[in-house]
Amino acid sequence: MIANDLFRKLSCGAKFSNKNRLPVKRKLENGSTTSIPKLKVCIKEETDTGLKVKASKVTKSLVATPVEDTRIKSEDSSSDDSGSEQENREQQKSVQQKKIVPPEKVELINQLRLNRLRNQLKIHVKKSRHSPEVPNIIESFDQLSTDYGVSNRLVANIQSCYSTPTPVQMQAIPILLKTHSLHACAPTGSGKTAAFLIPILHHLKKPMKCGFRALIICPTRELAKQTQREALRLGDEMNLRTHVIHMVDDPKKCDYSFASGRSYDILVTTPNRICYLLSQNPPKIDLSNIQWVVIDEADKLFEDSKNSFRDQLDTVLTACNNPSKTIALFSATQTRDVNLWVAKNVPNRIRFSIGLINGAVELVDQKLLFTGSESGKLLAFREMVAQGLHPPVLVFVQSKDRAQQLFTELIYDGLNVDVIHSDRTQRERDNVVRAFREGKIWILICTELMSRGIDFKGVNLVVNYDFPPSTISYVHRIGRTGRAGRPGKAVTFFTKDDTVNLKSIAQLIKSAGGEVPDYMLQMHSSSKKARDTLAQKAPKRAMIRTIPTFELQQLQRKKRFVSKSKGKNKPLVVSSNSSNKSANAGKLKRSKPSASKK
Repeated sequence: MIANDLFRKLSCGAKFSNKNRLPVKRKLENGSTTSIPKLKVCIKEETDTGLKVKASKVTKSLVATPVEDTRIKSEDSSSDDSGSEQENREQQKSVQQKKIVPPEKVELINQLRLNRLRNQLKIHVKKSRHSPEVPNIIESFDQLSTDYGVSNRLVANIQSCYSTPTPVQMQAIPILLKTHSLHACAPTGSGKTAAFLIPILHHLKKPMKCGFRALIICPTRELAKQTQREALRLGDEMNLRTHVIHMVDDPKKCDYSFASGRSYDILVTTPNRICYLLSQNPPKIDLSNIQWVVIDEADKLFEDSKNSFRDQLDTVLTACNNPSKTIALFSATQTRDVNLWVAKNVPNRIRFSIGLINGAVELVDQKLLFTGSESGKLLAFREMVAQGLHPPVLVFVQSKDRAQQLFTELIYDGLNVDVIHSDRTQRERDNVVRAFREGKIWILICTELMSRGIDFKGVNLVVNYDFPPSTISYVHRIGRTGRAGRPGKAVTFFTKDDTVNLKSIAQLIKSAGGEVPDYMLQMHSSSKKARDTLAQKAPKRAMIRTIPTFELQQLQRKKRFVSKSKGKNKPLVVSSNSSNKSANAGKLKRSKPSASKK
């Protein structure tokens, strides 16, 4: 009988697996080894006449193995022993590693992990020769109290408003807590306001009677009030006083000098109002104790246009003559003018950006819609309303007149709509914003005034009724939706006259993951002069109306006829003076044709 048949008969019914294999060789404590005893095997042989058992003793000596016990163990017990042995080995390895790895290597490993996390969150730090060392990012708000000594009260307020820090907060908060100057660029709705308010509240700690200690400059009054609300929410029970300048005409209420006796800690306002108070003789505001200067929406304040705040901003920063002040600039987009100014005036700053610079938010579903003409825009919008809109909705137009015209058209369609622009009073604008936040207004028509920094919770749709004048304007407009991780939608109308920025905006949508036709990407790029002209001056567009031109002319003729008829039908008052005047008028009428005949 061959060896294979012998092995098959001997191992009949046996199961071979990793659980019942022999244990690993190891030395015994007493140094003696035991050997497996010799086995006696009986082999049965078959003959033609019958079964004849022939007991043949086969002796086979096996090689001695270092086994402590030769008893046969069950599968469960053997698996338990092997598992415990593996745990012991892992524990021994971990203990050895802890003993061997020096603290420098542990710090290096942690640094590599944080750098990998930076790359995953698309935090791009741009180092320069004069910039200080960049602090590590924070992964949770609990690190503020353990690593930076932030008070438990402030940490509790932060955690009641936010669950986890956003990428811009992860990097900006540690930098500002170290009192380093900063220039940050992050997408719209990424939490930039809290990124600079938290370090300011930590360093100011408690109210003091030494004037303003922090200055936050915003381009619009709506954004200033929104920043004030966020500061009051994060600084709950800290008693820090945050103030917004509402009026500058009242001499009693607008005196913020030391002689007035009014005490505030944080000032949030626009640069025009501060410049007006500084220009008074004597100045009505004192900024000598300012420790923090934050410029929100810096690209808007520094842009080169008729509405630029660059001159006012230089005046304000000159008045903040504290040499140890910290300057921080935040914006959703970057321009060359801002980079040049920061490099010249704030050389020792840290600069970083989140994601793609001047890129659109990826959470927004963007769409370009060709409407043919200006009248086609109104038809396209009414068709969107007929298909069903999910309010709240923001509609952007290029001027105040067009905003009022569109409001006049939509108000007769039975829509819950309102309009906001700079011609309305401050009280009216505040009421409109409050009603839109509360859901009383479904569709809000606005200009570029509302495209910067305003945070409306849950805006589902942004409609660019008029094509944006630049890619930066487009980024800020659609940034009113898709905020704080919520999805949104943006629709942009364009006609055959809106070809200057069409290719650049189509490329922007393509880079954000949207779909655009190929012909838009293959268009010829417009000249820089044409783009600059469009950014400074809005193009002329037809009026927003549904009445045809000839009917409009008929209505105008009818109005003129009615006004003339009202003038003719006025009652006559008989008097000597009136009779003399009528007689003189009659003489003049009679004399005119005679003069013409001559």
